[in-house]
Amino acid sequence: MDKIIVVGSGFSGSILARKIAEELDLEVLILEKRSHIGGNMYDEYDERGILVQVYGPHFLNTNNFAVIKFLQQYGELFPHNTKLLSFIDGKYVRLPFNFTTVQQLVGAEQAESLLAKLRQEFYGRDRVPVLELVEHQDNDISAYGRLLFEKAYRTYTSKMWGIEPEQIDKSVLDRVPMAMSYDERYLNKDFQYLPVLGFTKLFDNMLKHHNIQVQLNVDALAHLRLDEQVGKVYYDGQPVECLIYTGAIDELFGLKYGALPYRSLDIRYEYSDKESVLPSEIISYPQAAGYTRSTEYRKIMYDDSKVNGSVVATEYPLQYDSQAKVGNIPYYPVLTEASQQVYQKYLVEVQKYNNLFLCGRLAEFKYYNMDVCIEHALSYFENVKSYLERIK
Repeated sequence: MDKIIVVGSGFSGSILARKIAEELDLEVLILEKRSHIGGNMYDEYDERGILVQVYGPHFLNTNNFAVIKFLQQYGELFPHNTKLLSFIDGKYVRLPFNFTTVQQLVGAEQAESLLAKLRQEFYGRDRVPVLELVEHQDNDISAYGRLLFEKAYRTYTSKMWGIEPEQIDKSVLDRVPMAMSYDERYLNKDFQYLPVLGFTKLFDNMLKHHNIQVQLNVDALAHLRLDEQVGKVYYDGQPVECLIYTGAIDELFGLKYGALPYRSLDIRYEYSDKESVLPSEIISYPQAAGYTRSTEYRKIMYDDSKVNGSVVATEYPLQYDSQAKVGNIPYYPVLTEASQQVYQKYLVEVQKYNNLFLCGRLAEFKYYNMDVCIEHALSYFENVKSYLERIK
């Protein structure tokens, strides 16, 4: 019997599965390689009662309230404005870099004229990419931009991506622009939330539908066959009506054109009997050796009244290797000119199959933020819906 199969249970796969099951009243089989649902949004309570996001911190930040409204169907959300600090030259400075950071890095007296220039040159703008500061014609603004770039962006990027910032796609460097104010929120998004009971519970509710079946610990690639001659995908030798794939696109095609570069993380935990360890929920360490940031999860819980002590999770980026003991989970596509060229070759392969749909950060080789990922999946559903209605 023909099947509608979704590979992966992160936001892309879970949203599409729910929409197909609910709005089209069709049965969907979700295949998940890991032992849990939720992809990299998976979280769980540890023995101290702390809700730990196992694959690093995730926050719901968006200007589109429809994203929040959609998720509220599956779990209660609470407002949370994400705030970070960065540890530079032995002191904590505000992140995103803002007008407070200017005073912290160059001193209050020198900051006076620089702040006046920033207000004048970027009047009416909320945030400005650091590269725009670097390239500015005013010497003082350019000098400050270079200071930020060399002390924070270059060092952090080199660790995070394993390459120099000149090699990475400009969109990656522009993800955390400087605030042209004293705004302390990490992202200037209107709606910022976290799920009260965590992301896993939200995913669990999203996938509770009589038309959805979830199979864990299944490597879909071991069961899939792509027949280029007829342009169809098969699962265990049977034709697949529709395959929605959210994993790494190069692995789907057997690394035919070589491996695409993804970065992974080695996350190490330190436990403490103290109620608070870090001065902020997340600390960025651009100048530290090997690691990029630390998260104190107790600080982002809705209710920590029953928690004992605290835990800090520190992230050590490394190259993704599917066969390695550490670093065998792909987190981030490494966007360079060379990797984009390889990706385009795989994209040509995708066009050969009329029942194959690719959605998500890994499958589309794009560095989607969570809000964009959710919006994209909701929009992408229309493509899948159109196809399924056409063939029925």
